[in-house]
Amino acid sequence: MKDGPDIARIAALIGDPGRANMLIALMSGKALTATELASEAGISKQTASTHLMQLEQSGLLHREAQGRHRYFRLADEDVAHTLEALMGLAAKRGQLRTRTGPRDQELRLARVCYNHLAGEMGVRLYDSLRARGVLHLTPDGLQLTEKGQSEMAALGLDLTGKSRAPMCRECLDWSARRSHLAGRLGRSILDHIYMRGWAKRAEGTRIVQFTGQGDTAFRKAFQIE
Repeated sequence: MKDGPDIARIAALIGDPGRANMLIALMSGKALTATELASEAGISKQTASTHLMQLEQSGLLHREAQGRHRYFRLADEDVAHTLEALMGLAAKRGQLRTRTGPRDQELRLARVCYNHLAGEMGVRLYDSLRARGVLHLTPDGLQLTEKGQSEMAALGLDLTGKSRAPMCRECLDWSARRSHLAGRLGRSILDHIYMRGWAKRAEGTRIVQFTGQGDTAFRKAFQIE
C-alpha cells in the first residue's frame, strides 16, 4: 500500500526488544530517566539514548526537562492502549518471556495500565459499571450515563477537569483478554482508590496491592460481586 499510515515503521520501532522493554516500563505511567530506562531494557546508556531519540521523533514518547534531568513518558493513552493490545496478542499466542510465578499472579490480579486500573480487578470494575447502567456502549463508543454521572459524583469523583482524553474508553486487558476501563473516568477511579488508601503501588512494579479492608471497600463502593 503506497498511501495511508505507515504501520511498518511503528511496528519496527516497537518490535526492537530494547525499545519494547523501555516502552513497557513506561506503562506504569511514571516518567523515567534514560538511565532508568536503560536499566529496565538491559542495554547500555548510549544504546538507550539512540532508541529514545527514535521513539521521541516518531511521537511515541514525550520528553520532559526538570533541572538537569530529562524524563521520558508515553506520549498519550493511544500508545498505552496499543502496547496493552500487543501484550494481549503475545500472551494469547503463547509468546511469554518468563515463567508464571507469585508476582505474575499479583500482576494479573491488579496493576496499573498507564493511568488506570487493569487486571482482574479492573475487568470486574468495568463489568459492574456496564451491568448497572453506569456505562453504556454506543456506536460512538463508551458513554457515561446520567445515572453514572450521579453515582460517580456521590462517590466524590471530580470529572470536570479539562482534558483531551475521552471520558471513558474500553481498553483490552492483556491478561484477562477482556475489557477494562480507561479514559478520564478510569484515571479518576484509580486516583480515588489511592486517595482512600484502599490500595498502593508495589515499589518498582506496576502491581496494585489492595489491603483487605481496601478490597472490601472497593467492591462495596462500585457494587462488585
